[in-house]
Amino acid sequence: MKWFGRRQKPGTMRRSDTPDQAHLREFAQTRQGVEGFVEPRTAVTDYTLLLVAIDGEWTRRRVPSVEWAHNFANKLGVPSYDAAVVGYPPRMREYNARMKKNGLA
Repeated sequence: MKWFGRRQKPGTMRRSDTPDQAHLREFAQTRQGVEGFVEPRTAVTDYTLLLVAIDGEWTRRRVPSVEWAHNFANKLGVPSYDAAVVGYPPRMREYNARMKKNGLA
């Protein structure tokens, strides 16, 4: 029952880890037209990288830093932007609306 003792204390942020990075890599490598949007740290979460595919499908995971996120995207050939500066692509909202309409969200 070791997993019971691994919980973080309330109010502590979960850090980026290897499964997060593997998920982002897999998403970027298996989708077309992926772009990255680096999101700033908040009171609730650390820095995050939002990846959005050409059809609007998206995923978000924690990352260690803004620099790490941009370097990670560059290594994968994915353009990356600061979300606080450029905002989010409309195709992401359209994708969410389609999923909700079809009862998948």
